[in-house]
Amino acid sequence: MANQTNLFKAQPGQQEQVEKLIIEIIDQRRQPSAWELVQEVEKKVGVLARWAVRPTLISFQEGKELTAQGQSYVRSLLESEDLMLALLGTDSPSREIVPSIDELIHRSLKHKGSEQFREMIDFMARFREYAPYNNMLVRIQDPTCSFYATGKDWKEKFDRNLKEDARPMLILAPMHPVMLVYALDQTEGQPLPEKLQNFARYEGAFQQDWLKRVIDNAARDRIKIVFKTLSSTNAGFATFSRETHSWKMRIVIHDELDEPSRFGILCHELAHIYLGHLGTDKDHWWPSRQNLNLQTVEIEAESVAHIVTTRLGLSGFSEAYLAGHIKSPELPESVSMDLIAKVSGKLEQMTKVLLPKRREKPRKKG
Repeated sequence: MANQTNLFKAQPGQQEQVEKLIIEIIDQRRQPSAWELVQEVEKKVGVLARWAVRPTLISFQEGKELTAQGQSYVRSLLESEDLMLALLGTDSPSREIVPSIDELIHRSLKHKGSEQFREMIDFMARFREYAPYNNMLVRIQDPTCSFYATGKDWKEKFDRNLKEDARPMLILAPMHPVMLVYALDQTEGQPLPEKLQNFARYEGAFQQDWLKRVIDNAARDRIKIVFKTLSSTNAGFATFSRETHSWKMRIVIHDELDEPSRFGILCHELAHIYLGHLGTDKDHWWPSRQNLNLQTVEIEAESVAHIVTTRLGLSGFSEAYLAGHIKSPELPESVSMDLIAKVSGKLEQMTKVLLPKRREKPRKKG
């Protein structure tokens, strides 16, 4: 019996090794799923070291030095059912989606060599470098603005003219008190690069109840979906809700998109939330993975949108969207194939059925 008990205990010294490994993972700006974390511990420390994972995570909450983002990641792992399932040896669903992701990466790398991609890079390179403070001023005046320039630059560099009722924005300028600049949407003229025109488009046989069902299921998770006019180069975004008493997160989708495109963009923005890119919620309905770099979060979110829409028979421009984020055929180590698979499955389910109401954690009194 004693030997059987030892099968479920880490060996002496292994908890210290596990602690060192988890700190190293977090310091590398990696925040793997519970399953991926347990697999890495087994591979680098030993099979029995899996039983040191939970005690180690608990010890981090009791005062071990981690950043606030690291603490939030650890807390979300401990609150998640996935950790116990991973420790009990359940398999990851990621194997099913590996071929699809590999194909997407291959197509994205191929797109990097295309004329359309070079055209987009050239377009972006022609923008003058504005100081970070001026970028902040523009975002305050127009939060959806992606590209802006002076009227003169729009004409000379892009062969585009200001619209008759173009609305200027103010920035600070050397040798001048202020300078007037204009967003892309305030201009007209030469066609834009294909990527800017088509990056948010999804096509195919679309069922209207898909979009409604996903919106209803998102509301169940207290994620508010809003449709409003955005910049032509901003299809949507996800953020925290200001109405914290009734909503946890808020997603805004460009209202000029057609329904298949609204659906595809909504999948991308919901993926950011359910992958934990914005942090967890107080009920821990999704993980906290806030310390990932931009390349990782965009690869993960767009991969989810690609898998869900492809399985439903829609086609988009994921390879073009990801071309600027893909640097090699090898995915960054920080990309979680396990969570991509799980969130893809969750969103596909949200498309097909109305899910039961969530159970919120009881609030502590006082």
